[in-house]
Amino acid sequence: MKSLASALSRAFYRFLPDSLVVAVLLTLVTFVLAATVEKQNPIDLVSMWGGSAWDLLAFSMQIAMLLLTGYMLASTPLVDRGLDALAQRVRSPRAAVAIATFAGALGTWLNVGFGLVIGVVLARKLARTVPGMHYPLAVAGGYAGFSLYGIGLSGTIPLTIATPGHILEEQMGVVPTTETIFAPLVLLTAAVVILGLPAFVAFLHPKDAAEVIELRLPQPAPQEEAGKEAGGGETLADRLNRSPAIGIFIGLLGISYTVLHFVGRGAVDFDIINLAFLSLALLLFARPSAFLAALRNSIGVVSGVLVQYPLYAGIMGVLAGSGLMVTFAGVFAGVSTPETLPFFSFLSGGIINLLAPSGGAQWAVQGPIMVEAAGSMGADYAATALGVAYGDQWTNSIQPFWILPVLAISGIKLRDVMGYLFLIMLFLGIVYGASLLLLGFL
Repeated sequence: MKSLASALSRAFYRFLPDSLVVAVLLTLVTFVLAATVEKQNPIDLVSMWGGSAWDLLAFSMQIAMLLLTGYMLASTPLVDRGLDALAQRVRSPRAAVAIATFAGALGTWLNVGFGLVIGVVLARKLARTVPGMHYPLAVAGGYAGFSLYGIGLSGTIPLTIATPGHILEEQMGVVPTTETIFAPLVLLTAAVVILGLPAFVAFLHPKDAAEVIELRLPQPAPQEEAGKEAGGGETLADRLNRSPAIGIFIGLLGISYTVLHFVGRGAVDFDIINLAFLSLALLLFARPSAFLAALRNSIGVVSGVLVQYPLYAGIMGVLAGSGLMVTFAGVFAGVSTPETLPFFSFLSGGIINLLAPSGGAQWAVQGPIMVEAAGSMGADYAATALGVAYGDQWTNSIQPFWILPVLAISGIKLRDVMGYLFLIMLFLGIVYGASLLLLGFL
């Protein structure tokens, strides 16, 4: 297995281009499939693509803010010292990659936004303190836990079908989370990933020191604060810029709203997580000048998201508008039995996710096909919906759409981690596939 991991890593390093090029190639593949399978006119495909390019604009901003605020929160003196203290207790390279993986998986199960950030931030810290740790593997492990989000507390599909008035309520009713996220077998599956994935990633760590890419990140440069005006004393503006009362006030204001939101049983989504992260960062930096200095050092982590997400929005527009997504789903539904429909929903969901990496959008198009199939053959609605959710989260491990933020924070290339992520995808495929077969036959 370790030899295979090394061989895959070398192959991906040699042949896999940067994530921007991958997005363009996926666009080309989508166009070719839509033209050949669905017999779509190329001009119509161009219209679908261009008309959808900005459909993810609000979502792109949410992800950009998540990266920015999460990264800045990790840079605050209090959190930075806490992560350093944790990292300094780790001595073994295998333990280090396992801890980064565990943090990403558990964080994702608790909240998708938190999980997307915490594993790779911890991997960066461990890179400074653990000699001999293979940094690309730690980053891959820290990100791989994100492939658990679909059955976590913020899973898009389970929460959607548990909400009265959802788009398929007439066909399948309202499915409570006790039948999806909190079903015993689903909880067991999540536990297997949270505990088993770190062990699998640790097993992949190279034994040969010559194969280890050990990244010693430079210590952060001192954050410069706004200084006094040249030739004069400290002005009122300088005092306001340095006043901790400013950051404390606005930080407490945001935290207060967050508490009220959860007391009122508000939803856990990107917006409330971003507000909480931003408010905590403002509160812990306190001084606006320190906050703005950290902002200048952090702004580069969002560039890939802002540029590449419109490409993926265009891909999703072509998949939905051409009927290609419906065709994929229909093929798998057509070969299913009531017992195997959840499993084939999983396989089709995984394939579709490679081109359309959005749980909500995927459910809106694939969901009606699978729910109709479940109703016609008497399959379990909850298990069928879980099949789509499992598939959507499964291939996130190799989907560049979601890994863009991780690459920005870690400072490495897609080709550095893809070999390990491919093996992780195989591991997760066995776990998720077995879980869904059991769900279908129970």
